[in-house]
Amino acid sequence: MRVLVRCCCGPLPVGGGAGWRPDPRWRALARLSAAPGWEDGQGACVREKPPWRVLFFGTDQFARETLRALHAARENKEEELIEKLEVVTVPSPSPKGLPVKQYAVQSQLPVYEWPDVGSGEYDVGVVASFGRLLSEALILKFPYGILNVHPSCLPRWRGPAPIIHTILHGDTVAGVTIMQIKPKRFDVGPILKQETVPVPPRSTSKELEAVLSRLGANMLISVLKNLPESLNNGRQQPAEGVTHAPKISAATSCIKWEEQTSEQIFRLYRAVGNIIPLQTLWMDNTVKLLDLVEVDSSILSDSKLTGQAVIPGLVIYHKQSQILLVCCKDDWIGVRSVMLKKTLTATDFYNGYLHPWYQKNSQAQPNQCRFQTLRLPPKKKKQKKKIVAMQ
Repeated sequence: MRVLVRCCCGPLPVGGGAGWRPDPRWRALARLSAAPGWEDGQGACVREKPPWRVLFFGTDQFARETLRALHAARENKEEELIEKLEVVTVPSPSPKGLPVKQYAVQSQLPVYEWPDVGSGEYDVGVVASFGRLLSEALILKFPYGILNVHPSCLPRWRGPAPIIHTILHGDTVAGVTIMQIKPKRFDVGPILKQETVPVPPRSTSKELEAVLSRLGANMLISVLKNLPESLNNGRQQPAEGVTHAPKISAATSCIKWEEQTSEQIFRLYRAVGNIIPLQTLWMDNTVKLLDLVEVDSSILSDSKLTGQAVIPGLVIYHKQSQILLVCCKDDWIGVRSVMLKKTLTATDFYNGYLHPWYQKNSQAQPNQCRFQTLRLPPKKKKQKKKIVAMQ
């Protein structure tokens, strides 16, 4: 098998053979459309088929699964899909680093910390959950461009938190898109492959991430097996149906009892509860709600609930089920444990806080004992640092 061994990083040719496309993302295909072994005048050629040299960009658990699939493909000497695999991740406060770094170190793969991308030669880049805009100069270093494994059915949920927003908005269908990156904007490039899966009822973002990470990894390998053809068959994203999935913040986790239904609160819990515990305010103290449960209809028929006026945020301890019942816009939710100064069961919270409050305020109406919406001060915007384009 003849393999052309140098990827082109020099200036783009002004013209090209049949099928030349002016967009620099297609420069490898433009060369391949000319005579076999065509060179661009710089003495640099483009590989026509695998094995590919890959530079991977990623951070989290979702990205780790993509890296694992790439590494398995590199280790598979019979298939000859990946010849070289190196990794770029971002700095982490943890000494062990993020999941991608941990896997790369464990697998003895070369690792660079952004903005360092090494100085090697590659055929194609792959991004999964990287969260950094890549400069045009960097993208042009790869003859086949840079592919992105994005866990949504683009153009729905463009942005850094697509899985969270899929759960948060109650989507019944999720998916993964393999797309080609464009400089300066996130998640707008042409679609090379897209597949959908149903979202299991009551699925958390963590559970859905596990499903989509495996799907995305398999899809990427499929695209790499037929890379030139996949690029040639790429389709532009539709202009309609665009939604955005911005980063979540601590403010996202603050329950708005007067505005949110029980269904919306449970979606919020399943979407962000494993990242940021849901928060509320009780007697000027911030309370984190750790374990939310649906309330059985038999509990809701209790005379203690039906015999009094209720308002959103009202909190009642239900002794038989040992949960806190909290009233929201349309219904009740159950809470098994909270964190005040430390983690407390619902019974602990009742004995240490609710019951003493009732004893101290015996003349007060029960609906005065309630959770209130926590209003966090707006986060100050950091001054943007000037970024020098990578050469």
